Amino acid sequence: MERPESIKRITNPNDIQVPPGYKIEVFQEELTTPINMEFTDQWEMLIGDAGIVSGSGKVLKLTDSGPQVIAEGFRPPLTGITYFKGNIYVAHRSMITIIQSDGSKKDILTGLPSFGDHHNNRVIFGPDGKMYFGQGTATNSGVIGEDNRWIKDYPFFHDYPGAYISLVGHNFQSKNLLTNSPTDIAHTGAYSPYGVPTFPRENVKGVIKASGSILRANPDGSNLELLAWGLRNPFRLKFDLMNRLYCGNHGMDVRGSRPVEGSLDEFHEIKFGAWYGWPDYTGGVPVSDPRFKPAGKRQPTFLLAQHPMKPPKPVALFEPHSAIMGFDFNKNPDFGPLNEAYIAEFGSEAPVTTGGKPAPYVGHRVSRINTRNGNITPFAINKSRVAASVTQGGGLERPIDVIFGKNNEMYIADFGLNSPIGRYYPNTGVIWKVTKS
Repeated sequence: MERPESIKRITNPNDIQVPPGYKIEVFQEELTTPINMEFTDQWEMLIGDAGIVSGSGKVLKLTDSGPQVIAEGFRPPLTGITYFKGNIYVAHRSMITIIQSDGSKKDILTGLPSFGDHHNNRVIFGPDGKMYFGQGTATNSGVIGEDNRWIKDYPFFHDYPGAYISLVGHNFQSKNLLTNSPTDIAHTGAYSPYGVPTFPRENVKGVIKASGSILRANPDGSNLELLAWGLRNPFRLKFDLMNRLYCGNHGMDVRGSRPVEGSLDEFHEIKFGAWYGWPDYTGGVPVSDPRFKPAGKRQPTFLLAQHPMKPPKPVALFEPHSAIMGFDFNKNPDFGPLNEAYIAEFGSEAPVTTGGKPAPYVGHRVSRINTRNGNITPFAINKSRVAASVTQGGGLERPIDVIFGKNNEMYIADFGLNSPIGRYYPNTGVIWKVTKS
């Protein structure tokens, strides 16, 4: 068996198709899980290392002699870094920490509900000077089950709503992972700890630090507010040129006690105070629609007895398991249409997330979103239309972030190669650069 450190990444820009008039090239190689890029006021590039390989999230600065570690020891996954007024804001598991201009660290937000499937995500700053970030859910679709590997470490953890809700009281059976008895069955309800059933019309109190939410705070972490909820994993946020807040949200998987088939990824404009439908809607459609029934499984039904509102319609919809990630808006007409979003599509983690089905021909690309009409166009995509590793090619593998630079060039962070069981190989991450040719 090959040792992880012996795995080498092949890179070949010629394997990637970009529109006529554009050129793509390798900008930086031999990175480990680069989850996002950021520029300082002096246009120095900072890179966030998720830390899932080494167990330590890192912040790197790109120098002429290669990446230099600025700070490390962040709890993986580190989900994003942001430069703001001389400080670097680091989002990592359950907290947000500032690396201050003198190099010291200061935790400004702790206790975020990030011990499940998804985590608190990258911070951005709005035109109001406040800090915004997304918080993911604990579960795939509202119920803890055998697919949640974190149960034994956090047996009392579960999802939390952003407002008072009333439950249908539907409970789900699974093998009890907290006991050694092969015949012991756990009965678990929605928004409930593992093995704790619910009853019809049970009320659950809403909290500010809600699962699947958009949160806002002052730059020092004070005055935390809940802006919106009902999102499964709002991985990245960004304000466009008109100061409208947008978010990419991941659809549900075909796994766990309440699998959902065909759940679309969503690109939303965020409206303050809105509920976006999770766990009972996907892509603006109720999960009770027959299209979401997995083969050989039960039709998903509602978990909430009454919904807070009709969910807003997404601006754009992506194919199931595209896994949309970081994005940026084009600010220069010389590069392309103004204010269109360029978004990284990470790609499927089949067969775990697809109910055992092979990986679909989605993701592993950068796409362009016309926010006026919702049209999605591939911008940078392998000529094979699949991940580079599938064909042993040298193109895109796991795009996870997009950012524009000082001279209107685009940078794409490519997370790296992973094994069939989802472990990522060190030194296989790449940053690509796209320019007008």
